Amino acid sequence: MGRLGAYSLLKRILPEAIQSPFLASSRHSVETKRLSTNHSASGGVDGHGFLGWNHELGQKQAIESQEEEIRCIPIKAYFLCTSIDLKSMQTDNAYNVIPPTSRSLNYVTLRYCDFPPEITGMRIKLDWSCYRYMVVFQYGSAVLFNVADHEVEGYLDVVRKHASGLLPELRKDDYAVVEKPQLVTWMQGGHDYIVLQSLDTDGIRIIGSVLGQSIALDHFIWQVDGIVEEFTDINRSMEKSGTFTMQRKKLFQLVGKANSNLADVILKLGLFERSEIAWRDANYAQILEYLRDEYELAQRFGSLNFKLKFVEHNIHFLQEVLQHRRSDHLEWCVIVLLSIDNILSIYEIVHESAITPL
Repeated sequence: MGRLGAYSLLKRILPEAIQSPFLASSRHSVETKRLSTNHSASGGVDGHGFLGWNHELGQKQAIESQEEEIRCIPIKAYFLCTSIDLKSMQTDNAYNVIPPTSRSLNYVTLRYCDFPPEITGMRIKLDWSCYRYMVVFQYGSAVLFNVADHEVEGYLDVVRKHASGLLPELRKDDYAVVEKPQLVTWMQGGHDYIVLQSLDTDGIRIIGSVLGQSIALDHFIWQVDGIVEEFTDINRSMEKSGTFTMQRKKLFQLVGKANSNLADVILKLGLFERSEIAWRDANYAQILEYLRDEYELAQRFGSLNFKLKFVEHNIHFLQEVLQHRRSDHLEWCVIVLLSIDNILSIYEIVHESAITPL
């Protein structure tokens, strides 16, 4: 039902309240006087009972008003593939795409609207529950804002249609934004949540970028941990046997895997790239720096880089071993060829001397 339909429904249900606001106001005054009279009768002739009741009512309404203004917006971050075709995704979801405010081309922001009219007293209440946001990144992350658990698969299916290199298992992280207009400062941090005066699309982009990088970084760290474990097993085997049995092809595969992970982290994730949104507005820069510190992106990348250096050191060592092994093979081949040549030469000499008459 659209806004006009909701208005027509209200007009039919509450014609007097909509058409005669002054009448509604006067009825409210009569009701107030009636309550005042009743409370005066029970609380005393001077009307202090009504004043106390009115004060309590005002406090209750103030508390309810504050509770209504504070909103908790759940966030879910997923890493589901290694690449997403953003151009085709924007084409298929053009109606939902929010125009970008920066020149960054590695993500797209989509907004989904749902306006269910909830008649509360004499008004239609439309708030954050009517909106769903999704920020999709080219490197394979999708961050969902205000999406319930049972709705997640529907949104992820939209992404999967344009994804390649789907992972067998999703990686997930949860976060939340508390929107509090009464907050004195622009933002305030918490455990697994952040409090903001208000959340707009640029704020969604900033928060989504950090969560998307974090969940993707988890995947690459897991990949590098697997490579480190393989080299650890190789070193343990060499320690026990004193020999190295890995094939050259397997070593090159590990080299390629390590290099591709490092390239993906630096080039695709853009951990150290400047955000134009944060550069234009100090408030968003504050959010960005806080979340980067909260998720320890720099420290985790440092740990990843250290592991890759360990892998690099092992690769160089094993390459030298393979090179020496190859050199040894070539030397043995030369020795065998020389031996064959000597044997043939001796054979020819003996054969010639045997047929030559004395």
